[in-house]
Amino acid sequence: MRSSMKSSRQLTRVATYLALILGSLVMILPFVWMVLTCFKTQAESMLIPPKILPSQWNFDNFKTALDSLPFVDLYINTALLIFFRVLCAIVFSSMAGYAFAKLNFPFKKALFGIVLIQMMLPSQIFITPQYLMLARAGLTNSIFALVFPGLVSAFGTFFLRQSYMAIPNEIAEAAYLDGCTKWQTFTRVMLPLTGPSIAALAIFTAVFAYSDLMWPLIANTDLNQMTLSAGLSTLNGQYSTDFPVLMAGSLLAMIPMVVLYLIFQKHFIQGIAMTGGK
Repeated sequence: MRSSMKSSRQLTRVATYLALILGSLVMILPFVWMVLTCFKTQAESMLIPPKILPSQWNFDNFKTALDSLPFVDLYINTALLIFFRVLCAIVFSSMAGYAFAKLNFPFKKALFGIVLIQMMLPSQIFITPQYLMLARAGLTNSIFALVFPGLVSAFGTFFLRQSYMAIPNEIAEAAYLDGCTKWQTFTRVMLPLTGPSIAALAIFTAVFAYSDLMWPLIANTDLNQMTLSAGLSTLNGQYSTDFPVLMAGSLLAMIPMVVLYLIFQKHFIQGIAMTGGK
């Protein structure tokens, strides 16, 4: 009986590992195909049936991609977009989340309901009014135009509110008894306790900002003011596309986010675990 249970557990474990390995291969296959396509000629990239390995490793596609796009400007614009969106998300979401979690004020539930409604609605609904606001103010084709939709984060407010709600009220009450004001209690006592949540929010905000494509294309039409994702879209031709050059540009654009993930992968995984529930 005991041996049969042991063999059943081993079989289950082997099946689980096989499923995980298969899933990993399926997920990594597009990335491997992108890397291999970078070194192919355009004719090889369009062969049917497809050819896996290039007949000759061609590095000219990277040079063509670098000559076609101002990658220095695109890297700078993307870095500024990520920095300011992360900064705004941390500052404003921390204050709003703390207020909704620990403070009492008029129309608190109604205002938080508006935040939830904003999370439920697709972001495309807000594109037209946001663009009209920027256009009338003459702020299109600027870094501020890229950052504008991320000045306030409904997801960040909800996420940090849940983190503050997990902190016992006795901690804030003890700070009040020690003479702290509400602002001092927030900045010196409560805010440091949400460090892991803030780090997770920063990682997610950076990923969302990096992958944002539609808004940068609408807000900034000048190539030198675009982000990496928007700039890469210009490599798509109207009738034909040089896929090896496009894949080479995509690989160059992935470098910052890959480095960011390798540095902060612990916080990234922790953030995924935290958003799954307490």
